[in-house]
Amino acid sequence: METKGHPAVELKKTTLTPKAIIHQKFGSKACFTVEEVKEPIHTECPGLIQQKGPCLYRCLLQLPELSVVSGTFRKKKDAEQSAAEMALEKLGIHPTASDLTPQEAWESLVARIAYLFSEKFLTSLHPLCGHLGATLWRKGDLCGSIPVSVIAVYDTKLFNLCKYINPAVESNPLLVNLYIMRAATKLSGFLSTSEQHLWLKKQSPYPQDISESLSIQAGMLECIQVAAAKIPSSTEKPIETVTIWISAKDYYLDIIAKELDLEDASYVLISRNVGKASSETRLFFAASRSFCLDQSSDLLNVKETLHFEGSLNARASYLSGQCIFGDAILASIGYTWKSKDLSYEDITVQSYYRMLISKTPSGIYKLSREAIFAAELPSSFTTKANWRGSLPRDILYMFCRQHRLLEPVFSPISCPLKGSSESSGSSLKDACSATEEIEHVRGALSTAGAKQSEVSGCTFKCDVKLFSKSEDLIIVCSPEGKFKKQNDALQNACLKILSWLNEYFKNSSAPFEILYHTADSFNIQIHSKNHCKEFAVCQSVRNTQLNMLGCMRPLCTGPAYGMRSLKIEGSDSGVCPCNGSIPCIRYSISLVVKGDNLKELIEACEEFEFEIGVGAVTTDVEGVVMQLCVGQSACFTTELPPSELILASAADSARTLSLLSSKPCFMEYAIALTKLTEPMEERMEQALFSPPLSKQRVEFAVHHIIESCAATLVDFGCGAGSLLEALLNYPTSLEKIVGVDISPKGLARAAKVLNSKLVTNSDVDDVPYAGIKSVILYEGSITSFDSRLHGFDIGTCLEVIEHMEEDQACLFGDVVLSSFRPRILIISTPNYEYNVVLQRSNPASQEQEEELDEKSSLPSCRFRNHDHKFEWTREQFSRWASDLAARHNYNVEFSGVGGTAGVEPGFASQIAVFIRKETMAEVDDELKDADLDHRFNVMWEWNRINK
Repeated sequence: METKGHPAVELKKTTLTPKAIIHQKFGSKACFTVEEVKEPIHTECPGLIQQKGPCLYRCLLQLPELSVVSGTFRKKKDAEQSAAEMALEKLGIHPTASDLTPQEAWESLVARIAYLFSEKFLTSLHPLCGHLGATLWRKGDLCGSIPVSVIAVYDTKLFNLCKYINPAVESNPLLVNLYIMRAATKLSGFLSTSEQHLWLKKQSPYPQDISESLSIQAGMLECIQVAAAKIPSSTEKPIETVTIWISAKDYYLDIIAKELDLEDASYVLISRNVGKASSETRLFFAASRSFCLDQSSDLLNVKETLHFEGSLNARASYLSGQCIFGDAILASIGYTWKSKDLSYEDITVQSYYRMLISKTPSGIYKLSREAIFAAELPSSFTTKANWRGSLPRDILYMFCRQHRLLEPVFSPISCPLKGSSESSGSSLKDACSATEEIEHVRGALSTAGAKQSEVSGCTFKCDVKLFSKSEDLIIVCSPEGKFKKQNDALQNACLKILSWLNEYFKNSSAPFEILYHTADSFNIQIHSKNHCKEFAVCQSVRNTQLNMLGCMRPLCTGPAYGMRSLKIEGSDSGVCPCNGSIPCIRYSISLVVKGDNLKELIEACEEFEFEIGVGAVTTDVEGVVMQLCVGQSACFTTELPPSELILASAADSARTLSLLSSKPCFMEYAIALTKLTEPMEERMEQALFSPPLSKQRVEFAVHHIIESCAATLVDFGCGAGSLLEALLNYPTSLEKIVGVDISPKGLARAAKVLNSKLVTNSDVDDVPYAGIKSVILYEGSITSFDSRLHGFDIGTCLEVIEHMEEDQACLFGDVVLSSFRPRILIISTPNYEYNVVLQRSNPASQEQEEELDEKSSLPSCRFRNHDHKFEWTREQFSRWASDLAARHNYNVEFSGVGGTAGVEPGFASQIAVFIRKETMAEVDDELKDADLDHRFNVMWEWNRINK
């Protein structure tokens, strides 16, 4: 299970891209022109409307000697690289990767440092030029001296050269400071160094015109103040906001040094950038007096481990991904490639906590939605049209950047359907190295657009691999699920690995055996040695700061954060959410001090959309929204979540901290359901049928209830109670109604609807449901038997079985007819053959176009709902129902709604009506020997009170 890393000698110089080589050789004489190419999607399903094709790009590259035109690609940059590669091939230029020996890298390092202090370098827009100009305002020996830490973090070429000398600098970048100081000793006639200070200085002054130009560019016209966050090394001390005041002729690192109680900037070490790659946010901390060059060390073998005075700053180390010692300042300030002026922005306590939670997949998703309290990383990817926030693939890329891992490697696999030709896709598991695998996969993905349109008879899977920067394999995710679209397979594979990573961050201190067990359930293989190495700092943080574990937990998943005192206001409009629908809510979340009128708004949103049933919001929020109708609002409270989440959301962290420390507090939620987008299935049906297909199914059931004089009814899979509620509008012979479902949220919605109607009119005699004496809702799986529901007059199961796995649907059929034994059973399910009619009747909208994979054609009709595990043709449904009836002594009749019998393609909803052959007395005799356990839980019950 373990995999070994590559030795240092195998590290290769990064090969220039084809476009970069063209730029080197031709400069402005090379002209890249990208044009958009639109190609329609050709479907093989007759009757479907014509869909727009994906947006593709083609590149024309004009050189002095020749011109080439690339193929079509999804991305502009891929088209440009392809054109450049074609041009290089025609020119006979073959780029190769060459190895650098440590000695060669050392010589290049010395030459690079000499260049950085040359007059030629000062004409560039390099960030170091800004630093050099600012240091010219310093007094005495410090004038013109540049801290080594600045050179180490702002010149990428130096860092890469140091990796050839010692690959350990990737995990311990502070080693670069020592290599720079060592290399500078080889330039003793050109540069000045100090054994007591970490700075370099050109011995002979720059020409006066250059010095004046640099100092004027780096100087500021006025004083500035920048907010920063101070992170104490002791986890018992809170994060605080500090203000850095920088006058017109100050070097900002000298001011930061004073905040850290240091003599000058030469004792300030600088971390990698934190957060986004383009950000200038970094951690500044102290270099101890012992952190100096050991002159006796071998030039090529400086020790990997650096010894610091002071304790490890766990919070800062976790944030930066490298070891930070002592107190640290988190600030966004420095010189950049974009401008010669000093760039800066405020970093607050809120900024720190937002960076903290962005280290986890769930946190990245929350921030992408700007909903730290309300949002949760969804548990499944249904369609691109229904997804809100950053896509799983984008979240995984960001996670890898946050933890300094290589980009994820995707291995798409095409799987032929039965009867189709051999798969044209392939797994890349046997690639011999991470570098080769990455290049192989990129090439495969860049041509996927051309290939996938040819693979019409296949489904797709996708493996995902995560590698460290040193190309050690850490995690492999190989999901078993297959998808009709390659993009769906890729997004679901990403979501699998993100979901497991969330579990890991919640329980990173757990024994590895437990992590292995949870990984298996996500189809994930962990390479333990490499995994522990990469996330060692993460584990250290959790061992030293227990509170930080709280910020990694999903909000409101346990009883400690449960909902209390729910109040719902507004009239019942009858338009309610269901699985697959997309509600739009307006909400606000406030911190409230118990016993006082103090309230602090923490988070609010005027329009927030999410998909029901995939865990895209916290349990409490979804549970409440499921009980609302459009136009209604709700208010409820919860106990406090981890303080890290509160501080990441609160704009005024000082006031919020004051409230949290004053008296006991709780959270108050106010939610209003403003509008609702129904699932695609219902929208398609409504476009074709009047009355809606759902109402036609209810009327079908009511007809059989009246005809059979049924007194008792059980609805298997009652969901939010749509059928039970509808039955109250019809005068029937029913006296007892029961609903069973596995979803507490759906049952809560059903209870609310039924209660409002039954309780409000309980004393009225002329209502249609006056004869109903009892209504009960049970929580439980309909594949389990409960003797309390044995022998009912009629059972219904309308549009339920397709949401189960096929084997579970078959199990339900056996259980309901062999154990529950209703006199009549009505089962309805979609007719797959009718889908082509529904899809043709529903004009393409922007949402549907987004739902289509940009790269694939539509090989067959889609299921009506993304949550459907299967949909049967008439022949499949008839065979299943007939076999079921024969095994359990029932007769079966076939019918349907939505369509006409005998006219192709049949009914939209196909229905089987099972009628028991045995008498009730015979059925009761069977029950005497049956299991009498009560396996369902009563969720809600109503009984009519006799006058």
